Amino acid sequence: MGVGRWALRGVGIVVTVLVLVGAGRFLWPQPGIDEQPGSAWRQLAFVRAAIDGGADVEAQGQFPEGYYFSNALYGLAWVQVGLADPGTRDEALREARWALGRVESERGREVFSPGLRPAYGIFWAGWTNWLRGGILALGGTGDAAEVERFVDGAAEMAAAFTGSATPFLQAYPGQAWPVDSTVAIAALRLHDSLFAPRFGTEVANWLTAVRERLDPATGMLPHRVSAADGTPVQGARATSQSVIQRFLPEIDADFAAHQYARYRGEFLAFPGGFGPALREYPRGVPGSGDVDSGPLVAGVSLSSTVVALGAARVNGDESLATALGSAGELLGLPLTLPGSKRYAFGLVPIGDAFVVWSATARPFTTAPPPAGTRDLPWWWRLPWLAVLCLGASAPWLPRVAGLWHRRRESAPKDPRPAATSTAN
Repeated sequence: MGVGRWALRGVGIVVTVLVLVGAGRFLWPQPGIDEQPGSAWRQLAFVRAAIDGGADVEAQGQFPEGYYFSNALYGLAWVQVGLADPGTRDEALREARWALGRVESERGREVFSPGLRPAYGIFWAGWTNWLRGGILALGGTGDAAEVERFVDGAAEMAAAFTGSATPFLQAYPGQAWPVDSTVAIAALRLHDSLFAPRFGTEVANWLTAVRERLDPATGMLPHRVSAADGTPVQGARATSQSVIQRFLPEIDADFAAHQYARYRGEFLAFPGGFGPALREYPRGVPGSGDVDSGPLVAGVSLSSTVVALGAARVNGDESLATALGSAGELLGLPLTLPGSKRYAFGLVPIGDAFVVWSATARPFTTAPPPAGTRDLPWWWRLPWLAVLCLGASAPWLPRVAGLWHRRRESAPKDPRPAATSTAN
């Protein structure tokens, strides 16, 4: 056999092995919604190493909150891991506090406006106080300085909501996104779950005002609103909805259940029979990708689909969480090493930060929800398995066809003469 033929056979073996490894990852059981992925520590190790190497600064060049999210999600994922496994509490507290220091730093605040109310805008204030509260939930309330910063941050946000004509405060001057205020209200609820209730009125008033400003087309929180009065400027989109659905159960269980059902109905998709995935725009609504959603593939936002895993976990949707986790292990091209795990070969570390935050998601203000079952097509794995089978066998099809052809050619011929017609 020639060198070229051996080389082709070697390539075929490699392709088949890679496809079979992917199939194994796809079919491997996923953790329950009250469990943590066994690889969470490896994922966090990669994200930390990437941040130490400047990945958060590089992410800032990709979108305005790149530096902030790289660090905040790393810290929040550690809080979630620590809450799930008390044995990791000390390491989780150390890493979460390190991340908090970075988001509170001058670099962490530099793209936000100190003149807004609350200072640096509701995006920075809400996410930062959510991380502060998570650290308190994990480590207790014995550190007076940590408690003071958290309580002061909550009071400043509550005062801003009370003094506003809209439930959706500004993240940047003249710009408001409901998702940011949702995170902030969840942080107020977190305060009341850790300490004596104080902000129940503000939370109740916010819910009332939000119900009056829902996107009329979908009945969900809009993507972007007027900073002046909170009226919708752009309807619901999966980019913000996937985060909103992660936080609504922390605020109000009934409203969250209603919104999550609509979210699933409007955005859950199986393009071409492959899925599950989250389309960026509601069913039947065309649209293009942008800096929020990233490029769209068949209308699907990959970033929204990643974050949807966390939303499914916090809403008790085990069937969707399991399916999204399985698909991610196949399509995310994970690379697992003894001390780390990364997706997409580690080319986009901020994506890994979103993955580990979503994969470890759990509520801070309530007990983890019981696993529920919602409709997911029974056949959802079959298209992926068909493609995997084809991919594993494709390198060998020409050889099989050649063997079949040669066997047919070498088969003995029938020695009898062909029959002649006796018809006139």
